[in-house]
Amino acid sequence: MANIVEAKTRAEFEDLLGKSGPRLTVVHFQASWAPQCAPMNEVMEELAKEQADATFVKLEAEAVPEVSEKHAVTSVPTFVLFKGGAQVDRLDGANAPELTKKVRRLAASSGAPELPQPPGAPSDLNERLKKLVNAAPCMLFMKGTAQEPRCGFSRQMVALLRERNVAFSTFDILSDEEVRQGLKTFSNWPTYPQLYSKGELVGGLDVVKELAESGELDGVLPETPSLERRLKETINRGPVMLFMKGSREEVRCGFSRQIVEILNGAGVDYQTFDILGDEEIRQGLKTYSNWPTYPQLYVKGELVGGLDIVKELRESGELQSVLRGGS
Repeated sequence: MANIVEAKTRAEFEDLLGKSGPRLTVVHFQASWAPQCAPMNEVMEELAKEQADATFVKLEAEAVPEVSEKHAVTSVPTFVLFKGGAQVDRLDGANAPELTKKVRRLAASSGAPELPQPPGAPSDLNERLKKLVNAAPCMLFMKGTAQEPRCGFSRQMVALLRERNVAFSTFDILSDEEVRQGLKTFSNWPTYPQLYSKGELVGGLDVVKELAESGELDGVLPETPSLERRLKETINRGPVMLFMKGSREEVRCGFSRQIVEILNGAGVDYQTFDILGDEEIRQGLKTYSNWPTYPQLYVKGELVGGLDIVKELRESGELQSVLRGGS
């Protein structure tokens, strides 16, 4: 069907958005291992017949992680809707009636991209913003990500924080127009980037620079433990710790899903850590453990290995003993 296409790379995805003009573009972030994605593709095919002027895009979320992270895709299926290249709405989960309603509403509208209007918008948005500014002890709202800033001011802020070894999380305001506009009012600060510490606004780049030059910045930001200390504390958070993409409830890669199924079948309690939510730990643990890939399984603070090792232990009958610290 002409108006259903597949984007396999970031460049293909951005090219599709760039050529979409004012038309509606519906992007299905899917995964081949997730059974709920297939029926939603069927729903999308029916909508494509109905909405001939809209473009429907299938995208493997794990194959293009930089696109998934930019648009805050934490589970599949997720649908992100664009107009004029800007995000105007989204749907998390397999909800055919809700997707149909959103597509019909947006396809029927014309002109400039519109902002999503959730029920009870002001109060609901404020609650969401409160959660976001408190999502980490130090939160940076910026254009792009720490790994890929998309404006000079954001790039300078990231560099400044990294120079001081500050542990911080980021939110890409380009991926969510509702947050981008709403936070300006919420914080009474009209520009980006915006830095929050312990849920309180510190300010923009100029303010942070002044605090750094005066020596006051360290007192404003939360104390940052060393990376090695953070890694040790996280590894020892539970007797059995799995570092993975996503969580045991919302797995975000096929390898992680397989190891979760093995551990669930072993009947041993374990905790998980989502390495997609903490870039410092995601990169630092590779060096600390001398293990370059994920998932990684630890028992009593010691590395067991990745999926292949866990599979071998299961096949040899040694897994139960290892999980209980018997070897």
